[in-house]
Amino acid sequence: MTPDPNELPFVADCNTLPWNAAFAWLRAGWADLRRAPRLAVVYGLIIFVVSWLVSLMAWWLGKFALLATLLSGFIFIAPMLAVGLHSVSKDLEAGMKTSFRRSFRHMLKVFGEGSVYALILLVILFVWSRSGMMLYAFFPVEEGKLDVLLQFLAVGSVIGTFFAALVFASAAFSLPMIIDKNADMVTATVTSINATLRNKPAMLVWALCIVLLTALGFATGYLGFIVIMPWLAFSSWHGYRATISSAAWGERADPGK
Repeated sequence: MTPDPNELPFVADCNTLPWNAAFAWLRAGWADLRRAPRLAVVYGLIIFVVSWLVSLMAWWLGKFALLATLLSGFIFIAPMLAVGLHSVSKDLEAGMKTSFRRSFRHMLKVFGEGSVYALILLVILFVWSRSGMMLYAFFPVEEGKLDVLLQFLAVGSVIGTFFAALVFASAAFSLPMIIDKNADMVTATVTSINATLRNKPAMLVWALCIVLLTALGFATGYLGFIVIMPWLAFSSWHGYRATISSAAWGERADPGK
């Protein structure tokens, strides 16, 4: 039964997490990966290929407009791949048989909400890039002026950290929530940001885990992404389940086999 939007709270409640909660999520995510290794590898290979395609095209073309177009396309693809992986963990938890077809059906059911999130990411990316251009205007870096260079790097680091934190907070629990519940993307995103702000130590540890594992993936020429990205997506599902109390929104209908 679809809940009445007028009776729903603005955001879902969240639990208070211990600082080391991320380690339990990673263990649970690894267990899911071991239960559905073939499906995880399929998604991992897709992520590996797409990552290399974006990188190679950016290197060959070297034009900002074309690179922006490629990144925009990737931003639309990435949330849907994450949704597909979250749905695998959801089905494993429910004792359902997993398959790529079934996870694809999950993706189709939330395609509209996933597109909304992609648009949110595009807006953040656009503002982020514009802030970088403004930074050059305020701090023109010239050869021999070390103090200006240091100011440029300091302010740029603060701006970059802010936007990275915003993307992280909005993504932490939002995509698992739209797979699990009849929630719209705006509610799920605000819920994710709220839960992140209320659990700063635990989410800082989770962010560090993501950064370290992602860096490992880059260090292996994206090869590590074949395992790392499905593992992180599965772990994110368990993070959502341990953090967000979203029963008021009702279960999203099963997509079928």
